[in-house]
Amino acid sequence: MKTLQELMLVAQNQPNKTIAVACPEDHEVLQAISEAVNLNLCDFILFGDEVKIKKIANEINFSLSNCKIINITDKETACFEAVKSVSSGQADVLMKGLVDTAVIMKKVLDKEYGLRTDSIISHVMVIQLPKFDRLIFLSDGAMNIDPTVDQLKQITVNAVNLARALSISRPKVACISAVEKVNPKMPSTLKCHEIEQMQENLEIIHCDICGPLAIDLALDKEAAKTKNIKSPVAGNADILIVPYIEVGNALYKGWMFGVDNVKSAGIIMGAKAPIVLTSRADSHETKLHSIALSVIMD
Repeated sequence: MKTLQELMLVAQNQPNKTIAVACPEDHEVLQAISEAVNLNLCDFILFGDEVKIKKIANEINFSLSNCKIINITDKETACFEAVKSVSSGQADVLMKGLVDTAVIMKKVLDKEYGLRTDSIISHVMVIQLPKFDRLIFLSDGAMNIDPTVDQLKQITVNAVNLARALSISRPKVACISAVEKVNPKMPSTLKCHEIEQMQENLEIIHCDICGPLAIDLALDKEAAKTKNIKSPVAGNADILIVPYIEVGNALYKGWMFGVDNVKSAGIIMGAKAPIVLTSRADSHETKLHSIALSVIMD
């Protein structure tokens, strides 16, 4: 799968899932839901302020006839009920609406009714950049602040699993730092090197890994050739694993706000069910792509 349009087409041929949306009273969120309903991607249960939901829906000419609304005006309670509907099997996917990530993730991580597993929960962005003929997966720029090497291993596994779900059978993984050589004074290079060794020792499978790699060496074949980097990952990376949240966050926002015609989707991996989590500043198109991404996940 090389484009998000291909993703949309695959999602349209999947059996319908039900998505529980926490706090959907937002124009971009409801626009994405409206388009998903029109494409028959999935069904929705909306947990939020019914008056506000209907007001916005009316403004965007969305009938809401295919959506079930659970009227809850308190955001924390709305998040609680949305998470609970997924954990109980009433819904298949959780989606964040107009609410702080910390608020909904607190409910996701609750030991009694949440969606946590033994795996680390990590965020993956799927990005279509006009320069490249492939999708780029970026993790983790939203959840894990300063992951340990063991956590970075699971973040990598989560991203590889997502890429494989999108028919990339053996994704190429670049562990990102500022340089391509291990430097004890630069902790990110040590992290990256350990992840590369884990793949060599078959602790991480179904992928090729190279690290540390600077971003240009990961994505640009000419840059990799100039520096004589021999790895098959260099210049061809499908997945970018970042050592700290700031790196992934800056990369993603730099692309989204600094490059024309960028498309993206975002999802949380490692939970009991897919979680659609995008920034409140993201467009309805990004939210729609993220919905489609969740639909194809097992």
